[in-house]
Amino acid sequence: MDTTRIARNVADFGMDTITLAGPLEAKLRAVREAGFTQIMLAARDLVGHPDGVDAAVQAVRDSGLRVTGFQVLRDFEGLSDHLHGYKIDIAKQMILMARQLGAKVLLACSSTSVHASADPQRIAADLRKLAMLALPHGIRVAFEALSWGRHINEYPQAWEVVEMADCPNLGVGIDSYHIFATDTALDRLQEIDPAKIYLVQLSDFMWQQTRSVQERIDTARHFRVFPGEGVHSGALTELVLKLDAMGYRGDYSFEVFNDDYQQLPLPYVARRARDSAVWLAEGVLRRSVPLPGTMRLRPRVQG
Repeated sequence: MDTTRIARNVADFGMDTITLAGPLEAKLRAVREAGFTQIMLAARDLVGHPDGVDAAVQAVRDSGLRVTGFQVLRDFEGLSDHLHGYKIDIAKQMILMARQLGAKVLLACSSTSVHASADPQRIAADLRKLAMLALPHGIRVAFEALSWGRHINEYPQAWEVVEMADCPNLGVGIDSYHIFATDTALDRLQEIDPAKIYLVQLSDFMWQQTRSVQERIDTARHFRVFPGEGVHSGALTELVLKLDAMGYRGDYSFEVFNDDYQQLPLPYVARRARDSAVWLAEGVLRRSVPLPGTMRLRPRVQG
């Protein structure tokens, strides 16, 4: 096995701090020692640090890990009056924290607010305003469709308003969980300019479908698993291969909310993520695709 090539391919994949329990420094150490070179961070990683935001930023810098992106700005678009002004203030602070970290991508999720307008032109205008706020800081905004979003809940809808906004640093974020939860056809990925895909987040889950919006939310927040561990390995393989064939060469981040993993030792969880990254880099992207689920049956490679 060509370990140099594996390391190079695995560098395309990173972990998300939301998967791991414990202090930020311990998370960063576990991710680095598992062989990853990048990390997706959340605002809580900074503001929740006992020594403050500056100390958290320094810990990330000291880790040597590249920051995949910063999350997450929620319920931004489609609001009016004082609600809109409030969200502008929140967005400005999120952008400043992302800049401190050296993050090049800020993730924004489609609104779930009952107060948000359904007007696509209004949504596009707000996203344009958000992107323009980020532009002077060298930050791109990835707009992601939440599968329980009020007006935008599938990635083709997110792409439509991003196209409408027509801003140089505004693109889409693709999240496999939300695609599988809504059973959205992968063929529509061909409509998206690959240069406008700023982030791809990968995860799986253990049942074929979510039967209600509440089950969709609960699964997303508590029961995701790493790629190759769930029942959607075939669809996830197809997703990654389609993106690769389109010319996407950006980052993949494992966004895995899992209550069980939050109770387990960090090195163990990070090694599971590493196994998933190796499966994707060597099994899927080499076009030698294993049967769905076989990644779980393979003995772990040591060293």
